[in-house]
Amino acid sequence: MKITMLGTGHALVTRYYNTCFVIEGDDGRKFLVDGGGGNTILRNLDLAGIDPLDIHDIFVTHQHVDHFMGIIWIIRVIAYAMCKDEYEGEVNIYSSAELIEKVRTVSELLLRPVEVAFIGKKIHLIAVDDGESRDVIGHRTTFFNIGSAKVLQFGFSMEMEEGKKLTCLGDEPYYEASEEYVRDSEWLLHEAFCLYDERDIYHPYEIAHSTAKDACELAERMGVKNILLYHTEDDHVENRKNLYTEEGRKFFSGRIEVPEDLEVIEL
Repeated sequence: MKITMLGTGHALVTRYYNTCFVIEGDDGRKFLVDGGGGNTILRNLDLAGIDPLDIHDIFVTHQHVDHFMGIIWIIRVIAYAMCKDEYEGEVNIYSSAELIEKVRTVSELLLRPVEVAFIGKKIHLIAVDDGESRDVIGHRTTFFNIGSAKVLQFGFSMEMEEGKKLTCLGDEPYYEASEEYVRDSEWLLHEAFCLYDERDIYHPYEIAHSTAKDACELAERMGVKNILLYHTEDDHVENRKNLYTEEGRKFFSGRIEVPEDLEVIEL
């Protein structure tokens, strides 16, 4: 399996794209997680060599614009291809019931009726409950409410080979409600808004975010093997990878990845 980071920045970055990514299974099937805030999702998919028409499973973590609006562009591309009989199969879009209705509403408001007509026929908007499991790209995937106090947000935990799991906490820090999914994960995908030493500059705690130190301390405590840090500021483009990795190594004994936009990580 591998993960292609289409974006790694937080909501207001200008030198990165907003955090979103594709997980690809051993058989080549692709799972898109979030879409960023606009049609840059299409450019970055192209730069990454991923055809959006090869995507058949999508997950939207929450309604914030930097995760949500790119999904509407993906729906439009897929629906347009369906109009021309150029999309093979169907697509499943998973999220909480609340957000699924928002995806439906925004699609109906912004897309052409001929495109919207595919929703419910070949474009399936699937509401998942807290703790519900589905087969996604051939892997049992459990969706869960992360416990955000800001806005309803779901993460997921995907079973890998030999009992291993990959857990994604969306773009907020760990809450105790997620312990069963996070503990002993082979991979933990966790936001790191900034460095701990710069917390007085970026004020992550005031907006329900964390630092590289916080994320790596959590990973060590939870027995995580590998951590991937994303959803960061973009003032350290030239040396972000080194700075975040160096801070994290002080608190975490496992592998730390701080990917750039379009970077591919073998899982």
